[in-house]
Amino acid sequence: MKMRAFGKSDIKVSTLGFGAGHIGENNLTEAEISNLLNSVLDLGINLFDTARAYGLSEDRIGKHLAYRRNEIIISTKVGYGISGVSDWTYDSVIMGIDDALKKLRTDYIDIVHLHSCSLEVLQRGEVIEALTKSLENGKIRMAAYSGENDALVFAVSSGKFGSVQFSLNLFDQRSIEGNLPLTKKTEYWSYCKTPDCKCSMEI
Repeated sequence: MKMRAFGKSDIKVSTLGFGAGHIGENNLTEAEISNLLNSVLDLGINLFDTARAYGLSEDRIGKHLAYRRNEIIISTKVGYGISGVSDWTYDSVIMGIDDALKKLRTDYIDIVHLHSCSLEVLQRGEVIEALTKSLENGKIRMAAYSGENDALVFAVSSGKFGSVQFSLNLFDQRSIEGNLPLTKKTEYWSYCKTPDCKCSMEI
């Protein structure tokens, strides 16, 4: 499997990544999940993309791959779903990262995205501040944004994120003329998202 530097960081990722949304459901046994995740890693795919919204996904990556932590790059997404805390606030991001660290059974996460929050939320600034704080204290290695449209343009233009994630596949190619050239100009790392896979792209 070909490996690439992830943006300007020292993170090295496989050209193909594993989109871990579907392992959050209950249609596979733990033995099947373990076999799947370890087989993916054995094939040379080291980038595992998950999210707070993906059910049991974070827990299962932690349960079945924690013993191989030095071999994997973990990407997750935060900003919502913390009991007693409003979504898209400073605290929701900080607490979401802490919760993900526990589920993933690690003391750091390689890439953490704000998960499709609005332009208004980004402009308010507190969620970006929370990611920056988490970078400073070593809980995450890269601050990132996952989303579309005006919020994505703002994220790229802000200079606050080392990576962005957006739709680019056979059915949705809107970003070819707009977002891809923008990320190239600003030397971002970008990767597409489809219903079934993640493909990392060097920009």
